[in-house]
Amino acid sequence: MSQKYNNDLQQLFYHASANDFNQIPGSPIAYWLPKQLGTVFLQAKKIKDVSPVKKGLITSNNDRFIRLWHEVDLVNILFECQNHEQSKKSRRRWYPINSGGDFKKWYGNNQVVINWQFNGEEITSYAASLYGSASRQIQNVQYYFKKCITWSNITTGSFGVRASETGFIFGCAGTVCFPSESDYEYILALLNSKVANYVLSLLNPTLNFVVGDISSIPVLMHQQRTLLEKNVSSLIAIARDDWNNNEYSPGFKVNSLVKKFEIMVSDSLYAYIENVKKIVYLFSEKEAENNRLFIETYGLQDELTPEVPLSEITLTCNPHYRYGGNLTDEEREARLQSDTIAELVSYAIGCMMGRYSLDREGLVYAHAGNEGFKALVEEGAYATFAADEDGILPLSTDSWFEDDVATRLEAFVCTVWGKETLEENLQFIADSLCLAAIKPVKKGGETSRETIRRYLSTQLYKDHLKTYKKRPIYWLFSSGKEKAFECLVYLHRYNEATLPRMRTEYVTPLLGQMAGRIERLRLQQTEASTSDAKRIGKEIDSLTKQLAELRAFDDQLKHHADMRITLDLDDGVKVNYGKFGTLLSDVKAITGDKGE
Repeated sequence: MSQKYNNDLQQLFYHASANDFNQIPGSPIAYWLPKQLGTVFLQAKKIKDVSPVKKGLITSNNDRFIRLWHEVDLVNILFECQNHEQSKKSRRRWYPINSGGDFKKWYGNNQVVINWQFNGEEITSYAASLYGSASRQIQNVQYYFKKCITWSNITTGSFGVRASETGFIFGCAGTVCFPSESDYEYILALLNSKVANYVLSLLNPTLNFVVGDISSIPVLMHQQRTLLEKNVSSLIAIARDDWNNNEYSPGFKVNSLVKKFEIMVSDSLYAYIENVKKIVYLFSEKEAENNRLFIETYGLQDELTPEVPLSEITLTCNPHYRYGGNLTDEEREARLQSDTIAELVSYAIGCMMGRYSLDREGLVYAHAGNEGFKALVEEGAYATFAADEDGILPLSTDSWFEDDVATRLEAFVCTVWGKETLEENLQFIADSLCLAAIKPVKKGGETSRETIRRYLSTQLYKDHLKTYKKRPIYWLFSSGKEKAFECLVYLHRYNEATLPRMRTEYVTPLLGQMAGRIERLRLQQTEASTSDAKRIGKEIDSLTKQLAELRAFDDQLKHHADMRITLDLDDGVKVNYGKFGTLLSDVKAITGDKGE
């Protein structure tokens, strides 16, 4: 064996003693452990010494006790609960809970609520009935509602933690730790650093972050602690604003493009995207600075670099994180533009339904049974852009109704950006949707209004189900594959009169309109040329199929209208959506079965 070969072979091996492994809690075989880090493990305090790490409750029945916050009556959720005494006295049923979620740092993933009415009376009794005692499932109760740091136990990305404000319970999938107020920002910065990720890779090279591993991360204090804490305050604020820019956040206030008001929709969007680039750059700079300080403190300059990959800047507005994959910059920007316009459409529908308003920020109506809605109208909550009278919005590729979504969307754009630029704005909206939201991208000879109607008819509800995690707030009533009649109904405004009104105000008149159009087309066909007669014949055939479908839908609608169906929002969308048989679209995807 040559000396060169022997030297090369030695490069492939690490030299470590058993004592090296014993320096790390749990003694994992981390033969690449840097010596200076081994010393840190031996001498430094651990996370568990400065910030107790706690595992949360197990419901034993998520379908019974867990909801997404938007499913239930807003007045039945107690946000910012201070302590158990307040929970005990309050009659509200639902409380925010940290329950894991996607890889996200600094802030977010707070969409879930749990039934903790009367200090968890029902869930505690349920656990006791199953196991004889609730203590095995309902644990660390004394820490509930306290300010903490939370993370997802299992993630497809790196380890990342989030600030969690006062008022949250925590579940088994959303483990938490409780640093003192004075150490809060510092511990948050450390756990979100590359150093913490590196240490965790030594302790447990999997994507399952257990309590013991987090507890064992060594804590060294940096001389520039004030700078780190200042960066953390900025990172939390940016991440919170980013999270609250999305409809699925309880803190959502107003759509980004409406907030970035310009003369044209395109100007609003380009101003928004330029701002996004600045935010992502600032965010990455502050994360990198934190990493540099911690890398220096732990002596890991040879092992780590401070820069954070763009895909790990966990802001929803960041297309590198949001879309991932091997897209080009142009493809990412196209998707961001298309999705941002689709979000504008969704917000406009929210204004039509009365969920949002151009006159007020945040949620305006998210209660139950349409109760209190009339009072909001009377006090001028929707003065600038009127909310729909009945919370029923028809969807159609044809303009059968004056108050369908497409017509009202045009009115919304006109209200926000003005009548003078309406045509340019509708064209930009249509072109943007064609970048990614709808396929085929563009049909020959299609006008901007036709493109928008096609998006509303074919893709809108798919986007809505994705945004609201298959727990929609706008329900799609559909006659079937011929799409003779479709409409959206706002869950929080549904009441016993909704189905009868849908029938008398929309379906019955549409039956007459369709029959009348077929008769007129037949008269035209007798006088048309051969080519025109053939085209008219196809339209007659299509309308005839739609009319037959609509009549069958009307029969079912009458049946369910006579039942005077009521909803209990506490039961959740999965249960309530299944009460309408085949009247609703995507029943199986939402309820897991075909409905009643």
